[in-house]
Amino acid sequence: MRAIQTQKLLQSVVLGFYFSMLVLASVGGSAHSAEDPAKYPARALRFIVPFPPGGGNDTIARAIGQQLSIAFGQQVLIDNRPGAGSIIGAQAAATAPADGYSLFLAGVASHGIIPNLRKKMPYDALKDFEAVSLIASAPLLVVVHPSLPVRSIKELVALAKAKPGTINYASNGAGASSHLAVELFNMMAGTKMVHVAYKGLAPALTDVMTGEVPLMFSSAVAMLPQVKSGRLRAIAMTGAQRSAAIPDIPTVAEAGIKGYETGSWYGVVVPAGTPKYAIDKLNSEIVRITKSADLTRRLESEAVIPVGSTAAAFSAHIKSELTRWAQVIKAAHLALE
Repeated sequence: MRAIQTQKLLQSVVLGFYFSMLVLASVGGSAHSAEDPAKYPARALRFIVPFPPGGGNDTIARAIGQQLSIAFGQQVLIDNRPGAGSIIGAQAAATAPADGYSLFLAGVASHGIIPNLRKKMPYDALKDFEAVSLIASAPLLVVVHPSLPVRSIKELVALAKAKPGTINYASNGAGASSHLAVELFNMMAGTKMVHVAYKGLAPALTDVMTGEVPLMFSSAVAMLPQVKSGRLRAIAMTGAQRSAAIPDIPTVAEAGIKGYETGSWYGVVVPAGTPKYAIDKLNSEIVRITKSADLTRRLESEAVIPVGSTAAAFSAHIKSELTRWAQVIKAAHLALE
């Protein structure tokens, strides 16, 4: 009899415990859902960056995060989640709570190229996120080794057409912006230059500087010191406008490939379902920070163009990028497993 009574007592305690947990969860959920929009943000925010510390993406995220922290009076914690070409970080952001406290630094890789290169994706670039603001764009610099007899885009096109399939170009890796930028160029210029993929920028740049591979479309920040030293020759920028950092270098479009424009870009997105009041407040502050004189000067010195957009404009930009890179990837017969 005592054994039965003890068993019933234990069952009662266990049931009581679970009931208490359910009540607490319910109260916690109600408190969260009833958060006063006027008091947002009321605690620290997490800013997920899909690249390691120290790179261009990380630098921009930290600059924005630092100013958001000052504006909100709350910590903005940078959470670096590198790997798989930005997939690991994007997946972490897509599955984060949609409460306004999780931000993600989206870019051309996570929200333009990778979703079109891989058949199986752990996130949907459109359905799993909501746009906040496009921060900046970073056109690439077209550089050649001095041994390649070209000093302009017109001369490059003429040589590539005269010798199809013989001019090699380097990239940071298959599917990188430095790879797809040349495939877009091939498609629009009617050329056939050959891709040589490297595992990162450093080894690619080394071989371009030695002339092993004579051509590359890549980060202006990385290339400019080599251009200034005379080890490489800059012939064009891939953006829609000239860079304030190197105003004498024409754009590819100016040089004859009308409509050509590409490069890296950086923007903030949040998990789908994030409250509109949080998106609106984040947008307002990020646009203000992006357009500030201090950040504008800092970005332009590195050939990065500050933007600062509405959420709707950034959403349209992401859709446009997904469509554009789908066309380029299909035309180039590219795929990654």
